[in-house]
Amino acid sequence: MNPVSRFFSKLTMKPQGMTIVIAAFLPIFAIVSMFPIVASMIAHFQTDPDAAAKVPLMVTAPGLTIAILAPFAGWFVDKFGRRRLLLICTFFYGLFGTLPFFLDDLNHIFASRLALGVCEAGILTIVNTLIGDYWDNESRRNWLFLQGVVGPFLASGVILLSGLVASMKWNGGFLVYLVAFPIYFAMLAFLYEPKGRAAHDEAPVESSGEKAPFPLGAALGVAALTLFSAAQYYVFIVNGSIAFGEVGVTNPAAVAKMSFLPSLFVILGALLFRILSGRSNGVQLGAFLAILGTGLAVIGLARNPGEMIVGLAIQQTGAGMAVPSLIAWAQTKFPFEHRGRGMGIWTGSFFFGQFISPVLVHQASGATGSMQGAFVTAGICSLVVAIGALGMGITRGRTLATNLM
Repeated sequence: MNPVSRFFSKLTMKPQGMTIVIAAFLPIFAIVSMFPIVASMIAHFQTDPDAAAKVPLMVTAPGLTIAILAPFAGWFVDKFGRRRLLLICTFFYGLFGTLPFFLDDLNHIFASRLALGVCEAGILTIVNTLIGDYWDNESRRNWLFLQGVVGPFLASGVILLSGLVASMKWNGGFLVYLVAFPIYFAMLAFLYEPKGRAAHDEAPVESSGEKAPFPLGAALGVAALTLFSAAQYYVFIVNGSIAFGEVGVTNPAAVAKMSFLPSLFVILGALLFRILSGRSNGVQLGAFLAILGTGLAVIGLARNPGEMIVGLAIQQTGAGMAVPSLIAWAQTKFPFEHRGRGMGIWTGSFFFGQFISPVLVHQASGATGSMQGAFVTAGICSLVVAIGALGMGITRGRTLATNLM
């Protein structure tokens, strides 16, 4: 049996897993599907003097909503259950996502995007919670790896489809959100409500028979590292074209062409996550931050487009490890009864990191005098945190080995 067949044969609960992998991509639609239609929307609303500012804000508005609401969504998940809330969020995601196709007022479209963000906060929190509920450590790492591999292909398909429908009508790209409805029916058919603590969950620490308290210290640690990692993750996504401009590549088409092949290294990152899945979370986190930081530093030190491409390939490899490594680590910090709130905090922290990343990079570029200087600063910060994570991971591994002897 070849390695690919062996991997798929080890996957358990395949209908549930594939449904969750695809559903986890829904929040990414909010940004990815908008890229091809931003220019046409600005042109359509050219009579609005603020259109050039409002349209990009319309694209990112759901992310800010997720950052604010995801921790509260987690509380509702723990209180009222997973499946029903996920079905509600997915149905209204499809409704609010396609609503702009029928609107011709930019302010109304903006409001619908904020409502979409509410649904995304619920979807992302719940699917990440269900991954922890349905599978043990090894199985959930397999599904997270598959999610990391499938994601880039889904993103490419969404961009292509959105561009095709947008070429027919200025707001045609919003029809892509109709994909939520078949996903809704797949959820209805395959997903089930976890009834309680699974065998792979650690037993709660109880006092006088009461439920274990919420692990606040672990939650603060998850929030801090996730916030930092997300801010690093978005450094290139938001500012990469400016860095390319500093080595003489200013044409957007040329930037896109040079970025295409390095962007595929995200898949290599997902593969590295799978290879390291048997190691401690500290080793996984340290590895992704070290690779990401090295890539950012190389981009910052690049003096020509060729060196920039090498740095981008390294950075994208680290980016491919980022989300699965962070989720796998965070899920080990929260027992069943607190997992919804825990993953809500993770989700809010990640998207708040997305929001503050441009602000931090802007400050760093001002202090260093260039965007590449900001990339070097970000890379050094990642490497410092990576050393700490690797040190803790190696120490923990040695401690466990000693205890087993």
